[in-house]
Amino acid sequence: MKKSLLALAVLGAFTGVASAQSSVQLFGTLDVGGKMLKNDGRSKQWTEQTDGINSSEIRFQGIEDLGGGLKAGFNLRSGIAPDTGQQANVKFWNRRATVSLYSNAGELRLGRDYVPTFWTTAIFDAFGYYGIGSTGNVQRISQVRQDNSIGYFLPSNLGGFYGQVMVAAGEAGTSGDRFGKYVGGQFGFRAGPFDVAFAYDEMRPDITLPGSLATGAPTIGAGQHIKTFNIGGSWDFGFMKIMGYYDEDKVPNGKEKVASISGSFPFGQSEVRVGYDQSKVTSNTAQPGSKLDNIKATYQYNLSKRTALYGTVARLNNKDATSQSLPGSYAGQTPTAGGDSKGFELGLRHFF
Repeated sequence: MKKSLLALAVLGAFTGVASAQSSVQLFGTLDVGGKMLKNDGRSKQWTEQTDGINSSEIRFQGIEDLGGGLKAGFNLRSGIAPDTGQQANVKFWNRRATVSLYSNAGELRLGRDYVPTFWTTAIFDAFGYYGIGSTGNVQRISQVRQDNSIGYFLPSNLGGFYGQVMVAAGEAGTSGDRFGKYVGGQFGFRAGPFDVAFAYDEMRPDITLPGSLATGAPTIGAGQHIKTFNIGGSWDFGFMKIMGYYDEDKVPNGKEKVASISGSFPFGQSEVRVGYDQSKVTSNTAQPGSKLDNIKATYQYNLSKRTALYGTVARLNNKDATSQSLPGSYAGQTPTAGGDSKGFELGLRHFF
């Protein structure tokens, strides 16, 4: 009996040590709102949409202290559609699925992750990639995530310098979702109110990406290189934060140049964001080039640190023969060629 009690006591002690050295968290975001779109030549469209100012998702992450300054961790993120209760993508962990080793020399990360060039455009736009204010609404050649990746991140104790590199195997991907061989990196410097970063990558798709006259995207053949360079920066004055970026994507059949400038103005429990994005695609083929721009503004009222009400208005202008729409339009209800897409959304965002 005494031996059994002693064994239980020892086991309990080891369990306490294990739980003290490791942790797992479950958290996420729910963002749902009503949206109205008016595309030129079409009737008004009323919908309930998600992700107006943040991405709705469920997230698991954890870290284990291995001793000697070494840690292991994981991060799993899945997009969800709270307006319908459905999972938001055919890949369950579509946002991120990575495992990492941390040390004083930095982080080694493996799995499905965000590419370095994405962070330059997302961080240096006050609207990020959310809703009708998303900077991604004007981008025709862009990449957000990459499968089968291996990444290295610099440690955080370099006096404000930060950066990462990433490589990925194509593995004959045919899903149309972040396929192909990849190599890229980002390097930046952050000090006080100032932040600047630049990134470069090359990706070679394993399948052909067909172009579109409607969106102005050029055709990219299987095995052809997509080369991306961008640079962005921000300055926080306290009463306002100004930011912007320039992005250039080159493919054999054309080039896209994207520029963005935006600002956020916090006061009390409120925040106002305004911004302007522009994209110009030129083509080396018979397909005509095209130009888009998007003007956007958001008012956000923070009921607490986790819960906010918001309203966003935006106008996307097709300056050529394209018929790009703000997100949320019904199938076949994009603007007539060269027309505008205008909209507003009102919603509620909650972190849990």
